[in-house]
Order: sequence, then C-alpha cells, then structure tokens
Amino acid sequence: MPRFFHAFAAAMFAAAFAVPAHAQQFGIGTMGQGTAGYSMAAAIAKVLADKAKLNVRIQPAGGTSQYVPLIDSGELDFGVVNIIEAKEALTGTGAFQGKKQANIRMAAVLYPFLNGIFVRKDSPRKTMADLRGAAISYGYTSQVTLKAITDAYLANAGLSIADVKQVLVPNVLRGADEFVAGRADATLFAIGAGKVAEVNASVGGIRFLQLDDSPAAVARMQKVLPEAYVTTVNPSPAFAGITEPTKTMVYDYVFLAGKHVKNEVVAQVVATLAENKEALVANFGAFRGFDAAKMAKKLPVEYHPGAIEAYTKRGHWPPKQ
Repeated sequence: MPRFFHAFAAAMFAAAFAVPAHAQQFGIGTMGQGTAGYSMAAAIAKVLADKAKLNVRIQPAGGTSQYVPLIDSGELDFGVVNIIEAKEALTGTGAFQGKKQANIRMAAVLYPFLNGIFVRKDSPRKTMADLRGAAISYGYTSQVTLKAITDAYLANAGLSIADVKQVLVPNVLRGADEFVAGRADATLFAIGAGKVAEVNASVGGIRFLQLDDSPAAVARMQKVLPEAYVTTVNPSPAFAGITEPTKTMVYDYVFLAGKHVKNEVVAQVVATLAENKEALVANFGAFRGFDAAKMAKKLPVEYHPGAIEAYTKRGHWPPKQ
C-alpha cells in the first residue's frame, strides 16, 4: 500500500503541473490601440484562440523598445515588429545598439507593411521633396527605428533631417496627435491604421505623399534602410489618405517568439496562421497581403526551431527567396 500510495501521489503531482498548451497563457507584445501593430496582434490572438484554442493576451506598450526586451527576458512570449527592428534587436545595432536581444527568434513573416508620410488634403505639398522647410514628427524615443524610416523617406527626396523642422514625439500615436493639433505639417503612419482614419475625419482629409521610384532615389533610400522598397498603393475605402495611385515605402512585418517558448507551441502557432488567412483578414483587412508560402524568407535573423519544424512539414524550408 505505501508503495502504491507514493506512486499514485507522484502521478497526481506530475499531472497537476503538466499543464496543456491550451491552458497556458501566452502574451503578445505590440504597440498601442489605433496602430496597425495592435490590429495585427489582435487578429492573431483571435485566430489562435478560435482555431488553436490557445489562451493568448495582447500587451500593448508605448514602443518596441519597451516590449521586445520582455520577449528576450521571457516575460512575454511573442511580439509583432517590423523586420528592421527584428534585425537590430538580434544584432544589437540601431535602436538596440549595445543591447543585443539574444533570446528572441523569428516565427513568421506576416505581410509587406504599407506606410507613408501624410499631409492635410489641401496642402500644396505633393511629394516628399516638397517637405523642405516643413515641420515633421521625429525623435520617436519609444520607436527608435522610426527615425531611420523617416530619414529614409527624406533621403529618397534628396533631403535630410536638417532640411525640415523637427517636432519631437515618442511614438507614431503622438506624432498623429501633433499633426491634428497643427504643430506638425506631416507625420509618418501605417496606411490603413485606425488612427489614420481618425485623423482623416478630424482634419477634413489627409493625403499620403508620393515617393520617387527612380533607381537613384531608391538607392538613396536603401542606403539608409536596406530592407525598404517602393510599391504603388491604389485607393481603397480601407486606406484613408490614398486619394490616387500612390508610390510609397514597404518593408516586412514579422512575428517574433521567445527562445523560451516550446517548439511544439511555436509550430502550432505557425501552422494555425498558415491555415487561416481568411480568418486573419476578417479580423484585420491588411492581412490580405499575407501569403502562407512566404512566411519563411531569407532574412538576417535566426528562426525558432518550432517554426522551422512547421515550415519543413509544409515544404517551405529552407526558404527559397
């Protein structure tokens, strides 16, 4: 009896701590409500809850420099960032200079991220070159990578930050608020974000500026931001501020996982996203740009073993592009 009792007690103890993945809570770090990053994370969380029965919560913050270190330390499990931030975090450069985040891994490429710099609809400024002397949002102490993105926009037009007036802000949400208040003539934001629609309604209309897609202009932009390229965005009811076919900047947004997250959980997350594009789009329209065949790309970051396992099963590893 004592032997049986001890064996039974040990089994019950083990069972109590063998919590299935769906019962655990997983956190996704992202930007604040109104940003495209928040909408991405919310859509992902909803799909993972509905389709994979995972218990996922969103943890918004003032900037990636606040929540990426939480993934690195294991306090958060996942995060939505752009590829520039992911590369800088993993290499300890740029916004993460001297602060390498050695415990984060790539899980998936989400989609090409449309963004731009907008002005009021009645502004005489039509292209980035017209911003010379204008007051624009800058600084981005909570989203340091956005300084480089703004610099790349200016470089495209042959300008630098010295050619404009800086309106210092911590993040894109504050930049949009400064624009509405009339203290900034132009500001950076994601095309299709909820905050952009709000600003559009507040000021009587906005318009995104045209980028120059000539080889020389693109080379100037990519000298500052190698991951960026130019695409044309067509008018859509979902794209406030796109009043005509507009050339603007694109770079990938990605989904990160902490090294501490179990391989089987990351594999399940990747598989669930790959198999549920329709549900992702239903929750956030920008996921129309999501392509399950392009979730794994050749990028200067290390992939999570669980993600590699999922892509191998789908025949998408190693990535061809």
